[in-house]
Amino acid sequence: MYDLDRVHMIGIGGAGMSGLARILLARGSTVTGSDIKDSTPVEVLRAMGATIAVGHDAANLGIGGQVPTVVVTSFAAVPQDNPELVAAHAQNIPVIRRSDLLAALMHGRTEVLLAGTHGKTSTTSMAVVAMQAAGMDPSFAIGGQLNRAGTNAHHGTGDAFVAEADESDASLLRYSPTVAVITNAEPDHLDFFDTEDAYFEVFDRFADRVVDGGYLVVCFEDPAAAEIGVRAAARGINVVGYGASNAGYPSIPLAAKLTCETPAESVTHVRAEISGRPISYELQIPGHHMVLNSLAALLAGHLAGGDISKLAQGISDFSGVRRRFEYRGTQAQVRVFDDYAHHPTEVAAVLGAAREKVAAEGQGARVIACFQPHLYSRTIKFQKEFADALSMADMAVVLDIYGAREQPVEGITSRIITEKMPDGKAIYEPDFSAAPETVAAEAKPGDMVLTMGAGSVTLLAAEILTVLGAR
Repeated sequence: MYDLDRVHMIGIGGAGMSGLARILLARGSTVTGSDIKDSTPVEVLRAMGATIAVGHDAANLGIGGQVPTVVVTSFAAVPQDNPELVAAHAQNIPVIRRSDLLAALMHGRTEVLLAGTHGKTSTTSMAVVAMQAAGMDPSFAIGGQLNRAGTNAHHGTGDAFVAEADESDASLLRYSPTVAVITNAEPDHLDFFDTEDAYFEVFDRFADRVVDGGYLVVCFEDPAAAEIGVRAAARGINVVGYGASNAGYPSIPLAAKLTCETPAESVTHVRAEISGRPISYELQIPGHHMVLNSLAALLAGHLAGGDISKLAQGISDFSGVRRRFEYRGTQAQVRVFDDYAHHPTEVAAVLGAAREKVAAEGQGARVIACFQPHLYSRTIKFQKEFADALSMADMAVVLDIYGAREQPVEGITSRIITEKMPDGKAIYEPDFSAAPETVAAEAKPGDMVLTMGAGSVTLLAAEILTVLGAR
């Protein structure tokens, strides 16, 4: 295990890094770090006692007065020629990934890890809020900020540590879960895995990481997740599942059974049985996928030792995660929401939830999507699936591709999506700055607008509201 007495973090202002830095500071570690610019997370960490430099320089390793005992980096975000990284290697200071640090922080705790292609952040967040309501005060590290807590990490006094298990770079294999949840599994991140088989294999290997006496929890309504459970059970792993039924998977007990869900104007009323005990609660976030996520969170909290009724109360109080069907405001009687959905399945789930919500309201409102594809590789591979998913909206304004870490591909634009959509269902908007006007021009009083994607599209929600307000 690593010596966490003095920790230097490169890129400390990032969402994942800053959260783990807060936990380290709360545990008494000396924390130093660097980032390319000042930011709110950097200022918060300084106020908590961290010493942070702006800009990257080899000398930053000494800004705490002593050489760090370990240096933490994100291999995806920090280049290998970063001067602090080069200096750390030259001085034989251990260099670890952010996921290695998280594994070290969880060591000795009841590790509750939530994995899956979709729904990790929402399900992890629900589990945290439920366990807090049950008086468990878990430590946690999640990929989004809880709306109520306003943070994505916390050093708790309880035995449990709840975290997302990210499969995108196989970092989930660094953990040793007591309770491991797989919400679903669908090919993604093939720029890292190359093949679909390799992507699914990482979940099988994650299941093998469950400690003796622990549990693997799978969703019966996702065939790939259920099959991962079947294979794990055959290897002797203790597997339980959740959903409406375990039909087709008799070897896995139905530990969390959905008995009824009733969408209403502002909440979904849910009835379920957790380990045979009837329970009722309300869910403030719409969509069947969110109902399933809530079941996974309840079951994970129960298996970690939480009281079911108190856990359910926490789910009822859960108000969401930033950028997960997040309400951003209303202008000209048009409601604007923002969501991180960037895979066709996620887009379809969010738009399905939106349609369910407006149908429950009964006012005949339309759903308008403003979508920004994320990554050229994903857009090319799933162009037809994106077109089908976006067709669930009454109108989709599709922005150009947000390349992120990828270079542009000659001849490829978001037109490969819009040209596959029905006439009158899509507008291709290549000018990002013009998008707020384009969206606002389509919206009528009573309509719902959703900005969607993993890139800069989140900035448009406020601008769309401004344009609507100027009508």
